[in-house]
Amino acid sequence: MDAERLGRAFNRRTRLILVNTPSNPSGRVFRKEELREIARLCVKHGVIAVVDEIYEHIWSAGHPHLSLASLPDMRERTVTVSGLGKTYAVTGWRVGWAVAPPRLSALIRKVHDYLTICAPAPFQEAGCTALALPDRYYENLRAVYAKRRTILLEALTRSGLAFTPPEGAYYVMADARALGWRDDRAFVDFLIRKVRVVAVPGSSFYARGGGKTRARFNFAKREETLIEAARRLARTDLRFSRRGAR
Repeated sequence: MDAERLGRAFNRRTRLILVNTPSNPSGRVFRKEELREIARLCVKHGVIAVVDEIYEHIWSAGHPHLSLASLPDMRERTVTVSGLGKTYAVTGWRVGWAVAPPRLSALIRKVHDYLTICAPAPFQEAGCTALALPDRYYENLRAVYAKRRTILLEALTRSGLAFTPPEGAYYVMADARALGWRDDRAFVDFLIRKVRVVAVPGSSFYARGGGKTRARFNFAKREETLIEAARRLARTDLRFSRRGAR
């Protein structure tokens, strides 16, 4: 994190900062010293932090997740957002929550009442069961994802794609620039049509035209699916050619 650049982004008009850790799509997990700097800026400027922690239990060894709200002076100025979808593999349920001090949660409840009202009762019951699972569930979860992460990273490396190994969540943002690609949508189209492996165009995650040589891959799949994807990537030359890209 570029602390100086972040500090320059704060001014007298700043009211709120959005933080996502562990992050989609970068796989970044903010370290304690980085979170402390974010907290310092929030306190200094009187800013509220809204933190998306949906991947809170999915992180790699050496990169444990830390909640921003747990730091000094941040509990009263933080809205922590999470849910069942990622940790318990029920993304279609759309059951989540926001944890915040009373003065902030009162405002959230007013909006929520007009948008959602409540999640289906059976899903809420299932959520209570999920949240009562022992620590070994989360330890096993990380072990399973670590194995799947290795399969995908090794496949991407063999294919010549550049990436920063993710520290959390279950995505890899890979860069195809070295293979000659300059259009992420053309690259993803090539992957789908020629390789029969699906990724998400990198520009989908940028506000100002970035990500044009990148694509996001996902290793939250069955092992056999990842092994087959690795096999397909290995048998195809991913280097850009005008003939192959059509």
